[in-house]
Amino acid sequence: MLSGTTLSLIIIHMQLIKTDIGYIAFHNDLLETPSQAWFNVEFWRKKQAITGSSQGRYTTWFMKYIDKEWVLRHYYRGGLIEKISHDKYLFCGLNKTRPITEFQLLDTLYNEGFAVPKPIAANITKHGPFYRGDLIIERIKEAQDLLARLESSPMTDQEWYTLGSCIALFHKRGVFHADLNAKNILLAKSQFYLIDFDRGAIKKANTSWKQANLKRLLRSFNKEKGKSPTLAFTFDNWQQLLKGYQSVKQ
Repeated sequence: MLSGTTLSLIIIHMQLIKTDIGYIAFHNDLLETPSQAWFNVEFWRKKQAITGSSQGRYTTWFMKYIDKEWVLRHYYRGGLIEKISHDKYLFCGLNKTRPITEFQLLDTLYNEGFAVPKPIAANITKHGPFYRGDLIIERIKEAQDLLARLESSPMTDQEWYTLGSCIALFHKRGVFHADLNAKNILLAKSQFYLIDFDRGAIKKANTSWKQANLKRLLRSFNKEKGKSPTLAFTFDNWQQLLKGYQSVKQ
């Protein structure tokens, strides 16, 4: 149940309300105030609003809201710590929680015209000194993740070049993507989008983290190529991506 308390944050496109068990942040152009139920897939299932899902380590849900398509994602841990707690994080202040920081980063980039999903709402549920989190974003229409695209058909040299310049523009802005890989790049109507900015940040210009970002992406392509030799990715494709990247002055 919502307490009705509204807290102000510096970011102007986000409202924040305190609930009995935590906080909900939401975009200020929503037609209604979100409830805790919004972050439970069963709420949308009962409304017959589930339109699909994406299977990774965990399930991401797609649902319809009026004339919009949204994506619901719960935050899960990875690595060795997952064996201790698969979805709880230490609460060190609201603005340091992963859903709130991702919401703020997406909101900043979306309003600056970058190709990212629009953030809709974020949920923080307190559990003693820990919290769990969820995020709702707007779904990119007719989008396909880059891995799925390359499994079905190759991209043109121009598309690889455009992808490189797209990544370079994010880097020029100082945008650090903590998990830049083929599944976190979408292609929709010749437009590339970056998604999943968990642990992302705006950083000071530094060649080392930018190059590390690119190397991570290359490892992702090579890993997927190793699992699927027919994947439409070659050394020449990577060179075209780099040409596009280098066309943007950092």
